[in-house]
Amino acid sequence: MKVPMKKSYQITANIITGAAFALCGLLAIQMLTGASSGLTFDIPYVCGLGLHFRTDDFRALYGTIAAFMWFMATLFSGEYFARHEKMEPDRDHHTGRYYIFLLITLAATEGVFFSADFFTTFIFFEIMSLTSYVWVAQDEKPESLRAGATYLAVAVIGGLVMLMGIFLLYDVTGTLFFDDLVKAYVHYGPVSSHHDALSKIWAAGLCLLFGFGAKAGAFPLHIWLPKAHPVAPAPASALLSGILTKAGMFGILILTSYLFLGNALWGGLILILGVLTMVIGAVLAVFSIDLKRTLACSSVSQIGFILVGVGMSGLLAEENALALRGSLLHMVNHSLLKLVLFMAAGVVFMNAHKLDLNAIRGFGRKKPLLHYIFLMGLFGIGGMPLWNGYVSKTLIHESIVEYISAINAGILPGLFGTSFMRAVEWIFLISGGLTVAYMLKLYICIFREKNADAAVQKHYDDLRGSYMNQTSAFALTLSATLLPLMGFLPNIVMDGIANMGQGFLHAAEAEPVSYFSVTNLRGALISLVIGGLLYVCIVRPLLRRKSADGADRYYVNLWPAWLDLENLIYRPLLLQILPFTFGMICRFLDSLVDTVVVVLRKTIYRDEKLPHERFEGTLFTHLCACTANAFQELWNHTFRKTHPKHTDYEHKLALMQEELNENTTLIARSMSFGLLLFCVGLILTVAYLFVKDVFQW
Repeated sequence: MKVPMKKSYQITANIITGAAFALCGLLAIQMLTGASSGLTFDIPYVCGLGLHFRTDDFRALYGTIAAFMWFMATLFSGEYFARHEKMEPDRDHHTGRYYIFLLITLAATEGVFFSADFFTTFIFFEIMSLTSYVWVAQDEKPESLRAGATYLAVAVIGGLVMLMGIFLLYDVTGTLFFDDLVKAYVHYGPVSSHHDALSKIWAAGLCLLFGFGAKAGAFPLHIWLPKAHPVAPAPASALLSGILTKAGMFGILILTSYLFLGNALWGGLILILGVLTMVIGAVLAVFSIDLKRTLACSSVSQIGFILVGVGMSGLLAEENALALRGSLLHMVNHSLLKLVLFMAAGVVFMNAHKLDLNAIRGFGRKKPLLHYIFLMGLFGIGGMPLWNGYVSKTLIHESIVEYISAINAGILPGLFGTSFMRAVEWIFLISGGLTVAYMLKLYICIFREKNADAAVQKHYDDLRGSYMNQTSAFALTLSATLLPLMGFLPNIVMDGIANMGQGFLHAAEAEPVSYFSVTNLRGALISLVIGGLLYVCIVRPLLRRKSADGADRYYVNLWPAWLDLENLIYRPLLLQILPFTFGMICRFLDSLVDTVVVVLRKTIYRDEKLPHERFEGTLFTHLCACTANAFQELWNHTFRKTHPKHTDYEHKLALMQEELNENTTLIARSMSFGLLLFCVGLILTVAYLFVKDVFQW
């Protein structure tokens, strides 16, 4: 029996992603058991610097998480695209293209996590950014292409700035290897006399932070997340949010734990970015009435939580254990949480074909399995005790408390005052409450409320066991069940995961944490209570409106449309303001040069008047014409006396010279001539490199 082409793509992708998960899992087991102390793999001569890869506990951990998420998302993709093809049979859904770029992006992402230097990271980072663009623009609708353009613009601009940072860093330190950068910063650090070099290191670090922050979704470069997720396929959204943002966080962790290890000023910068990202993402999620957009804004907020932990690690210097372990665990938790939540959103979309909360109200009623899956995600991301998110948020919160205590005791020179850090702590807790509020909004809308249209509600209720197949159910249930398993035994599971990143992140030795002490439970309880109050006092009464007949309420998005940063700042800036400004500058400079040339020709370099200026031709054509005319006269007086010939060679040769000039100009300006010159240059370059390599060898 012949397997259809689309089915063969799916089977191949399942096999490859499953094999990748098995290999990465085996590597992680070997690292944990001590059977392997790490591997080194280099590919020399690539772009001059070569590609360099390393394996250690942390890389094996995140390589395994990435492969697991790809495997689960690929399993779910089969039914997701099959349902869409059934709904729109006359439309090409580009399934083959999706699977091809799914696998390429997997390889690029693993390349990022296993890279040993910034050059290798950059190469695979850019491949990952370009191939994942296809996910965003997958259905090729206008809104998808616009979101894809935004995503690609942020990725390309971030990549260019990152490349500039790499150039600066290599110029100062002479190395891009992570392990060597710790020594480089110590050598050029604040206690040394190399102030110029230190300034360049900071400039390089800020450029790299811009590039990695753009991919991570940090404020103010988060604009692609709320636009890309609603239009991308749900399995792709799970990977964009769960893993690709963590590739950006991977780079920020490298900068913090290697290049700026223990630097309080750098930590303060990351902390401020984290606080802004955490709050803004949560507020946007509360106002959103689109299921996947809400989850996308939630991703922005959760990245902010991670950045707060990373910033605290810089402020705490040698006491960075709680902060770094909390950041790493929240990275892991957020990856798995968004895998579950976006696949659950995919189940809703592939059945209801809508994402608006008013349209999907009541979809989850009478669907216990989907109910269980979504609840696991809600409890995890909301920080409910006994779930994984509670553990990581507790560690980050405790790092803030630890820093405040150290400032009060005079142990650490406080970059920020106690009042400021108390405010940060409360913003952290309130942001956790906002997380609970918007997740409650989604849960009650989908699983507790009924749809305003009774016929639609009946259709949703009748789906029951047919809303997803066994393969999708397996992928979602397995992913969701991991969340409480990780949280039920935090001292075994979560501490074990954190230990895998201990050495890589240069974290201090950690003391045992009593996760369920009264103090830690109180922090989680405060966020849960704030979340409940926000939902009851703001979401229910203020973010819903009565219908025309007054019999029902519907959700409204009260966020001002003009506050869209992309339309308010970025697009006008990049497409209008900057082109106009630089265009005017270039016009002025062009006119200035012409004016200077004219003035010089009228004054110092005045043109000399020619006594006998020729009307046509050149000196060469004139001399040739004189010679030809002389021979013509001689010929007419000897051999052609009876039939003399009188031709004006002056005019004839001038015309020939003008025609030759025109043809030469046309050829030189033609694309074929340019390509010919390019090919000649390329051949000479390749020949030069070949001869050079032979002599070097």
